[in-house]
Amino acid sequence: MLKNECLFCDEKNTKQHRVFATNPFFYARWDNFPVNKGHAEIVPKRHVSSLSELTKKEWGALFDFLKMVKQFIDNMYHPDGYNVGINEGEAAGQTILHLHIHIIPRYKGDVENPRGGVRNIKKPLVEY
Repeated sequence: MLKNECLFCDEKNTKQHRVFATNPFFYARWDNFPVNKGHAEIVPKRHVSSLSELTKKEWGALFDFLKMVKQFIDNMYHPDGYNVGINEGEAAGQTILHLHIHIIPRYKGDVENPRGGVRNIKKPLVEY
């Protein structure tokens, strides 16, 4: 994929992104189709489609950045919890083939029964 064809490679496009934090490796943006107030995404500045493509430096920077972004959302929206997730590969629902990490604030009562969190995306296996 060419850089100019990838939504997330164009970090400076203010029509597509509402960037609120950056570091040398990643930027944080508000999701264009949020499922809850404060729904954000962390996006690598370098075009990669998978977590396994991140360098050791990027891995280290990612977790520090995630902590900082979460604190920013905590201060702004005061959620009761979070779901943090990655859709990696088309079978997992990845529609933009540039790695991005969803940070979804959760609020008491936002769904009837949140038990199981991300495990509710698919029915459990009957056998292993």
